[in-house]
Amino acid sequence: MQLINSDKLSKATVNKDFFPFFHVKNIFLDNINSDLIIKDFPDITDGGSFHIDTISSGESINTLINELESKEFKKILETKFEVNLDEAKLATTLRGYSRKKDGKIHTDSKTKILTVLLYLNLNWPDSKGNLRLLKGNNDLEDYIIEIPCTFGSLVAFKVTNECWHGFKPYEGKRLSVQLNYIYPEALRTHNLRHRLSSFLKSILK
Repeated sequence: MQLINSDKLSKATVNKDFFPFFHVKNIFLDNINSDLIIKDFPDITDGGSFHIDTISSGESINTLINELESKEFKKILETKFEVNLDEAKLATTLRGYSRKKDGKIHTDSKTKILTVLLYLNLNWPDSKGNLRLLKGNNDLEDYIIEIPCTFGSLVAFKVTNECWHGFKPYEGKRLSVQLNYIYPEALRTHNLRHRLSSFLKSILK
């Protein structure tokens, strides 16, 4: 069963005023079972990112990740951001819990080419955790757009020196899938860091 509405993605407009990005309010097809997707999301109770190879997900989450990692999805990103991802490597991680220390203003690592974030929160209760794409590096209130963490909300951006983003401190469940297209020489370090982090969290519980 297909989950993602590719037509919505294809029609999204890229904003290039500060750094290239686009946002889709809900990438899913109308007939998908949102409750099942939430049920199949791993029960992550620790902060940080978990590489998909280190945790167990239900069938619908695996289907979703396969679609996000598909050639069709990659082609849409290549067209929108005018990049060639043939040599890029893909790293996919999941987040399930936000800590108060998370969300500080930052740009993504220069090892990354593109970042894609898909939020999966039903009945999102608090705007504090909403992602803000920023005009600069020192003020969360000076933002280009606020991305809600609601179910199906997707944002993709090109990693540049000016791709500042962050969110107000929020502690609690905050479900998301993150894709990073990475320069090939940097993938091993990226994956090793996330796998080590996941392993340490598992043994320190």
